[in-house]
Amino acid sequence: MPTANSQQPIANSSLIERRFLIPFIAITTLFALWGFANDITNPMVAAFQTLMELPATKASLIQFAFYGGYATMAIPAALFIRKYSYKSGILLGLALYAVGALLFIPAAARQSFTFFCLSLYILTFGLAFLETTANPFILSLGNKENATRRLNLAQAFNPMGSLAGMAVASMIVLPNLLSDKRDAAGNILFPMLTEAEKADIRLHDLAVIRDPYVALGVVVIIMLIIIALVKVPIANSQQPTADKANSQQPTAKVTLRRLWQNKVYREGVIAQVFYVAAQIMVWTFIIQYADNLGISKATAQNYNIIAMCLFLCGRFISTFLMKYVDGRRLLTIFGVLAAICTLGAIIIVGKLGLYCLIGISLFMSLMFPTIYGTALEKVSLEDASLGAAFLVMAIVGGALMPPLQGMIIDFGTVFGHPAVNVSYVLPFICFIIVAVYGLRARKSQ
Repeated sequence: MPTANSQQPIANSSLIERRFLIPFIAITTLFALWGFANDITNPMVAAFQTLMELPATKASLIQFAFYGGYATMAIPAALFIRKYSYKSGILLGLALYAVGALLFIPAAARQSFTFFCLSLYILTFGLAFLETTANPFILSLGNKENATRRLNLAQAFNPMGSLAGMAVASMIVLPNLLSDKRDAAGNILFPMLTEAEKADIRLHDLAVIRDPYVALGVVVIIMLIIIALVKVPIANSQQPTADKANSQQPTAKVTLRRLWQNKVYREGVIAQVFYVAAQIMVWTFIIQYADNLGISKATAQNYNIIAMCLFLCGRFISTFLMKYVDGRRLLTIFGVLAAICTLGAIIIVGKLGLYCLIGISLFMSLMFPTIYGTALEKVSLEDASLGAAFLVMAIVGGALMPPLQGMIIDFGTVFGHPAVNVSYVLPFICFIIVAVYGLRARKSQ
């Protein structure tokens, strides 16, 4: 599998070859599309918690549905790509993405939390196809020495989409939620209203939540048409999909056996599960963390935007650093620094703890693409699509861990300490696991 981490500048080797520039640009736009979906959805957990009067545990099922879609569809997506092509996988992914977004129309009409979860579940079927396709596609576009740097560059456009999603949430959705109106003391008024008043507000607020997803569905349909018309000229030697005329194509069983025997790959999948879990927990519950300090949802979302700006800066900084420093070493260092920031968020009650929580994003920036590239470094081209699928399937960590964090938050306090602070012990453990993976992968070089 064409990936690499180099400690020295690579001479006479361009990051993106001219012949691959157009497909690189076309596919990189998709990174922004799923970033938008990820980060307009994160604050919806807090919005639904208030609007539907749910405990944090149940409200976090939004994330369970969202990231559960990845777990359900990653392997089918890989098998589809092996049989057909990258472009076919992308087009099907965009179609599923659009369907899931447009299902917000009947979900809002029914005023059903379950329907909203189902819509997000289907939407992420599409994201599973897109991520299973786009990440190995970018790795294959050029020489193997630059592959992980190239993926870090492409992944830098993911937080750009995320920032757009956060901006829509912050400036359009959250400020217009009537259910988040507060009194002078900062207490939410919605629980004290009559049932009739709540019903009117619920109707209004669900429409506010619905509209950005419907607009997103329209944008995705436009992108589907554009991608359908764009030629994706990938050399056969670099196309990790099944060649139906090639009898040497290994069976899925053979591929699975080889992947399991690859220790760096196997541990990379595990590390990716914990990284994605940490990322989703850090970002999803920033609003609850700020709420504990008496900060409104709309204002708290601004802190999420600052965190994403740090994440974006970190992507470009780490892409530059990887020209000189081994990616595995950076992964270990950033894992340790993220864990230290998380400790600050756990221990410190107040604005300083919130700043520590925001600071984690700077060190999370290189983790996903670096774990991804490191894990696939010694995976053969014919095994790449299925190997990539398990790394995308690892996003299930974002479905499994937030409900656990929500359960901790629902306690209110733990030994006199705010439970929302204590809940960040879960991402702390995750970052330690990521740091250990970077160390073990470096020893395996």
